[in-house]
Amino acid sequence: MFLDKLALALAIIGGLNWGSIGLFNFDLVAFICGGSGSWLARVIYTVVGLAALWCLTLLFRPEHNSQTRQSHA
Repeated sequence: MFLDKLALALAIIGGLNWGSIGLFNFDLVAFICGGSGSWLARVIYTVVGLAALWCLTLLFRPEHNSQTRQSHA
């Protein structure tokens, strides 16, 4: 559950960064890290990409577990 929320937060941050690139031609990660080719920026891009892949699993998980928890509460 924690990993799901962390991955979702990172994917949202990545989406906001892509939005700023599309709207304003401004890459916040590259700005903070000293360029998009720096090792730190590449690590951040990779982690955000892996988080997005993890979020894909959220689409295919059964929802009956959340309903079962609510009925026992």
